[in-house]
Amino acid sequence: MKELFKRLIKDFMERDFNVLKRDYDIPLHTKKIISLIGVRRSGKTYILFGLINKLRKKGLKENIIYINFEDDRLIGISYKNLDELIEAYFELFPEKRDEKLYIFLDEIQEVQYWEKFVRRIYDTLNSQIYITGSSSKLLSKEIASSLRGRTISYDIFPLSFREFLFFNKIKPDLYSTKSISFIKKAFNEYLIKGGFPEVVLEKNEDIQIRTLRDYVDLIVYRDIIERYKIKNLSLLKLLIKYIFSNPATLISFNKLYNDFRSMGYKLSKDTLFEYFEYLNDAYVAFTTSVFKSSVKEEMRNPKKIFIVDNGFNYIFNTSFSPDFSKLYENLVFLYLRRNFREIYYLKHKKEVDFYLPEERLLINVSYDISDRKTFDREISSLKEGMKYFGLKESILITSEREEIIKTENLIIHIKPLWKWLMQ
Repeated sequence: MKELFKRLIKDFMERDFNVLKRDYDIPLHTKKIISLIGVRRSGKTYILFGLINKLRKKGLKENIIYINFEDDRLIGISYKNLDELIEAYFELFPEKRDEKLYIFLDEIQEVQYWEKFVRRIYDTLNSQIYITGSSSKLLSKEIASSLRGRTISYDIFPLSFREFLFFNKIKPDLYSTKSISFIKKAFNEYLIKGGFPEVVLEKNEDIQIRTLRDYVDLIVYRDIIERYKIKNLSLLKLLIKYIFSNPATLISFNKLYNDFRSMGYKLSKDTLFEYFEYLNDAYVAFTTSVFKSSVKEEMRNPKKIFIVDNGFNYIFNTSFSPDFSKLYENLVFLYLRRNFREIYYLKHKKEVDFYLPEERLLINVSYDISDRKTFDREISSLKEGMKYFGLKESILITSEREEIIKTENLIIHIKPLWKWLMQ
């Protein structure tokens, strides 16, 4: 194993790669272990490569250890073999023993008990450690229990709209009519096909669809079925199809349970909850709860489901035209989730799509507010929410309209989604 590690270390040092910049400010120097967590193919590895390029420019090329634990040559590796990784490096570069090392461990969750190794080298080596994983188990359980106080975690998502524009070489200029036309065209593609980097860079639509389908298979089989030893595969696939076909939808687990039972599936409510948690762990699906004063009240109400990328809806949606309202709301959620952990919806007499307690901000999303009844409904629900929380301002996100509404000493900012996403 030591000889294999030597070859992997040297091969990587000889490798060059071009990396497109992402909007993540990951530190190069900190006393904490840096962990990048997110769905597969969201770009975690290339964010590491970007950091590695910065280190190389500082003349630290030989101070870098990078290992991808999904390399087929490392299948079956145990945490006991990981000691040989450090030994292999120092046999190659004995003069580096007194220098700081930069250790990048990609998809580290493939190695059982990896956290023992990471904790030990953190405590004993002069090193900066970066780890990535495709399961929130790294964040919620393994890191929390084993690396408590030692780590800073970053959630990595597919491309934001700003990143999407950059990947497509579009420099936004809101004072240029020509630039705005390019931005809007790009937004329409982003809205439907999402932001997985490989899909964005591929311009052949058939290959885009095949790539997204491969991603679903990879996530289902690698991150869920293998990890959790799923037996009822058909039920899991049905649940995935339902979620991807219905983003930004209120979901009652009781109703979903009864619906699946009526289709002939044998399942318990616990199984349904567990499968949904597995999708959440793999960063595929997320939920928001209604904002209430008690946890019990929150749990009694339906949750609203969202998906990690609109592209998954693109390959599962069987209707003749996309549901733009749902796709808009899902993009707003993803934008918010990149920046905030606490996201709720509000429900009193009327419903507000998003409430952010940290920001004390209410947001409604409506694709088309040209109909007066729709417009009045959206404004009325925001007004009710603002009065309830004692807020003076809120936001209504739509497709094109942009203005400021002042009513009853309250201010509602109406903004087109494509522009709001560029903030």
